[in-house]
Amino acid sequence: MLNIRAFVFNPYQENTYILTLGDAPEAVIVDPGCTPGREQEQLLAYLDSKGLRPLAVLLTHAHPDHIGGVRALQERYGIPVYMGEAEKTVFRLDFSTTPIDDGQTLAIGGFTFEVITTPGHTPGGACYLLSEHKALFTGDTLFRGTIGRTDLPGGDYDKLIVSVMDKIMGLDGDVEIYPGHGPASSISDERTNNPFLQPFNEPWENEDQSF
Repeated sequence: MLNIRAFVFNPYQENTYILTLGDAPEAVIVDPGCTPGREQEQLLAYLDSKGLRPLAVLLTHAHPDHIGGVRALQERYGIPVYMGEAEKTVFRLDFSTTPIDDGQTLAIGGFTFEVITTPGHTPGGACYLLSEHKALFTGDTLFRGTIGRTDLPGGDYDKLIVSVMDKIMGLDGDVEIYPGHGPASSISDERTNNPFLQPFNEPWENEDQSF
């Protein structure tokens, strides 16, 4: 069973996810956006209190509100940090990273993540799919009812729309979306309700179909 513990950190209300499987002590952390000081201490205290051993950090992109706790985690646990290489063309980082490729499988402990590169919000943005558990971590590519902004350095609206339409909307409707900010959603809900995805807005998407 997949366990998802979400923390909301920093002034931008960023979602940091700690993933575990059943009672196993290994964890994967997605976008640790905790700021130095109290928030980092809160995250580390949680890991200690649960006896969790992080195996890796997955970054959807390198905006500052998503990476505040990376260095502290890497220094403490000596773990790899997976991130799109193109992020380095825009962002200066104080930690080491392991590059990822579209369609790559990341086998981390008992987890099997599929990398879905989604440039647009940033050049090297990525989403991470746990197919077995119907869970997709989208960072700032796709939110409930909207998409990521593209007016910051490296942003590209056309690329973002292509990323969402071509790589995400074709996933099963019952895949749950865990975004970088705000509440969770699902592929089905976004096909039906997201105003940026009009071609997919079919009124029957969430209804029982008899044909």
